[in-house]
Amino acid sequence: MSKTCFIIMPISDSEPYESGHFKRVYEYIIKPAVLQAGFEPIRADDILNTNYIAIDIIRKIISCEMAICDLSSRNPNVLYELGIRQAFDLPVTFIKDSLTNRVFDIQGFRDIEYDENLRIDNVNESIELISETITNTYNSKNSEEVNSLISLLGIQAAKINSKLEISPDTELILNTLTSLGSRIADLEKSINYPKQIISNFTTTESIANLPLLTSTEISELKVGDIIYHKKFGTGKIAKIEGSAHNPVATVPFAGGEKKLMLNYANLLKPNAKTD
Repeated sequence: MSKTCFIIMPISDSEPYESGHFKRVYEYIIKPAVLQAGFEPIRADDILNTNYIAIDIIRKIISCEMAICDLSSRNPNVLYELGIRQAFDLPVTFIKDSLTNRVFDIQGFRDIEYDENLRIDNVNESIELISETITNTYNSKNSEEVNSLISLLGIQAAKINSKLEISPDTELILNTLTSLGSRIADLEKSINYPKQIISNFTTTESIANLPLLTSTEISELKVGDIIYHKKFGTGKIAKIEGSAHNPVATVPFAGGEKKLMLNYANLLKPNAKTD
């Protein structure tokens, strides 16, 4: 059986990165590096069991022989998963893009920096360096080399039981929370679009395939305009600040108010105007 490496990294899109950026980072840099180091890569979105997904992710975080953590964008979920891995004093290789400043609490640990623009000449160099670091980190896991805050502070590492179990009552609660989360998501979808826009689409696929607003159309947006965001859904612009080159809009969405850098906001073009 091949050794596994859990990939701790941002999964969803976030500003100021383009749509699909971290998927490309995974496919072009991280996955090739992990495979080259002799490990099977596993990401959170690869875990498709019917059990409560957070439990499955935690199992993988602490059971994989190796882990790699992409600190780019300082994603809270990434830092949470890293904290679990570090609590068990398990080996992990750190990487980040050149846009992201070092995270203060772990800035003492070495990380591999890669070019966020994914230039092919830099990508190949990053793959080689990350692969070599994964191998060296794994091979030194039983040495005195410091690889986590636990070992740095001399704290007793958490113990890994042979089998992670949850009680029937806890499993029922977790399954109920999962079901409620799914229902809330469905409810948000049903109320998140003005009727004039909903009437133009019959499937989720048709909404996903909407064209992006052009830079000219973005520059013409004004307070009161309704926009459709790829991640947050539909909202009405409440305020526009910043310069003409980098406008920042305040937009209330169904999930809460957001500030969007309009030039990087992945705004989609509906087929209808609303009042």
